[in-house]
Parts: sequence; structure tokens; C-alpha cells
Amino acid sequence: MINLKSPTEIESVRVAGRIAAGTLDFLASKIKPGVTTEKLDSLGHEYILEHGGTPSSLGYRGFPKSMCISINDEVVHGIPGKRRINEGDIVKVDVTVYKDGFHGDTARTFMVGQVPPKARDLVEVTRRSLELGIEVVQEGARLGDVGAAIQEYVESNGYSVVRSFVGHGIGRNFHEDPQVPHYGRRGTGLRLKEGMVFTIEPMINEGHWEVKVLGDGWTAVTKDGKLSAQFEHTLAVTGNGADILTL
Repeated sequence: MINLKSPTEIESVRVAGRIAAGTLDFLASKIKPGVTTEKLDSLGHEYILEHGGTPSSLGYRGFPKSMCISINDEVVHGIPGKRRINEGDIVKVDVTVYKDGFHGDTARTFMVGQVPPKARDLVEVTRRSLELGIEVVQEGARLGDVGAAIQEYVESNGYSVVRSFVGHGIGRNFHEDPQVPHYGRRGTGLRLKEGMVFTIEPMINEGHWEVKVLGDGWTAVTKDGKLSAQFEHTLAVTGNGADILTL
């Protein structure tokens, strides 16, 4: 069941979303060669608490850390630990904040130092694919329109869209209906209504779209060992298009 949000509820999601976005802004200068992902998680955790929120990921279905940090061929749900970031890595940081009863969720891919041209192109295509998905969000559009906009652009650039993980509704719960695939056909799928709040978070692979989950039960990696990038925003459907709540 999809819970349409009132303007007051949407503003509450925005408050949480801005803390999440602020966490990524804060961490941007900390993501450099030699730092461990565990250190980044600790710094982000403290930032969230200092700004009146709590990390939604910590303890969620047993997840042991406050955010997901995934490097290079890690697609999503990487668990922060002793791994050190290296020059040329692409680092995905996914942060969800809970504040005053509502969640806000956002992610970015950071490029560390001199990144190879192919990796840089993948990151830029992924970032643009999110923008194109957001651009078609409006009352009366369909979820298939969103997925198609992303898939068509990504595949025209020689990359692939991960199918195993999708965007999701969000609000009082971390994950709600609807599911938001980043692939699809125009004119198909659920019709968008004003008051819907959900994430769009394309995970784009350099090679094939298939992924596998490692033995930790969380970290998903590309099956072919090639790179993956991700960007994410939480947004609300309005009569004037998408209202991005994680700026």
C-alpha cells in the first residue's frame, strides 16, 4: 500500500534528507587515500548525531554500521571496515537519516584523486541518469517512464542497469511501497500521484548488470568484477514535477 504524504510530512522527510545530504558534503573532503571506510563511517555517524538525527542503517535488519560504503566493483551495501581507500578508487557512500519520525535517503559516488577515464565516464553517466529519471517525474507519469529514461541513456553509453536492487518509497518507514526500478518501458507501471515520496537510486555497471552478494550477507559486487557507480535522491511527486528532498 502506498502512503501519500501530506505537505507537512514531506517537509519532515526534507529535514531528514538535508541532514543526510549534509553528511555527504561533510565526508567529501575526508574521502582520500589511506583513510579506512570504518573511519568515514564513524565521522558520518557523529555528524548525523550532532545535527539531531540518527543513522537509519545502523541495526536495520542486522546491518552493523551507520552507512553503506562500497568501493569500485562493490555495487551497494558495502560494510565499513578496515579497508583503506586508494588513489583512483570510486567510492559510493549511501546515507539514510531518521529524524522526528521520518527518513531521508541519499547516495553519491566520489572519485578519489586521478581516476581512470573509463571510471570517470561511468560516474558521470550514472549521475546524469539520475537527473534524467527525476526529470520525467510528474503527476500522471508512470514508473516505467522513469526506468526507461534511465535505461535508455545508460545503455546508449555502453553501460548496464542493475536489476537486483531498486528505488523505494520512504517516509515513516525506511522502505515502503512502491518499488522503483531503474529500467522499464515507457507508458507502463504504476501511475504517479501527488504526495508520493520515493527514492531514485540507479546502480550502473561498467560491464554486465548481474551482481552477487558476498559471504557477509550484505555487500553486492558485480559478477564480472567491473566497476559500478550509484547516485540517489529522495523526492516527492508534486503538481509541478519532482521536489528533491535531499539537496
